[in-house]
Amino acid sequence: SKATVSVLNCVFKKPLKMVRKYRNCSKVYKNPRRPFEKERLDKELKLVGEYGLRCKREVWRIALTLAKMRKCARTLLTLEQDSERRVLEGGALLRRCNRYGLLDQDHMKLDYVLGLTLQDFLERRLQTLVYKHGLAKSIHHARVMIRQRHICVGKQMVTVPSFWVRTDSEKHIDLHPKSSLGLGGPGRVKRTRNKSGGAAAGDDE
Repeated sequence: SKATVSVLNCVFKKPLKMVRKYRNCSKVYKNPRRPFEKERLDKELKLVGEYGLRCKREVWRIALTLAKMRKCARTLLTLEQDSERRVLEGGALLRRCNRYGLLDQDHMKLDYVLGLTLQDFLERRLQTLVYKHGLAKSIHHARVMIRQRHICVGKQMVTVPSFWVRTDSEKHIDLHPKSSLGLGGPGRVKRTRNKSGGAAAGDDE
């Protein structure tokens, strides 16, 4: 019967393939141990205002990155100076710091990694560099310009204010060719005004 056939089909049917999800859902920041410490709260609030951050979570994210780098440097400093692990991993860490402008050529030692601060990382954000290069009127205006797709690094449009700019890419920060603030056509507001103005002129005639 049809019922028997449907039951057999369900029993001997091939199992569905399991869909694998490769998305990393781990947290990229760590909450402070003492949430109501006045000195830390004042320091974070000053950083948020000075660098135009959205919330303190952006400070915590950079703090976790800094903590991981300093932990790695401390571990490598406990090894022998000619240790293979210290030479390979330490060299990679120092090259990365130099590539992003955290350390210059005169300070390419693991001891100087321990001296890095949050300000060193915040200075390398795209939002900060857009303001310092004179493309924006303020640090907050720089964030708006990046989010509204006006800024590019080289030929690539970047819409993330926390984008870390490499030293060799810093000179390529500029307005996007299609931006309405640069050589591009009029923006949405100007197009709407021109359209409404043309329609009003037609009605007057």
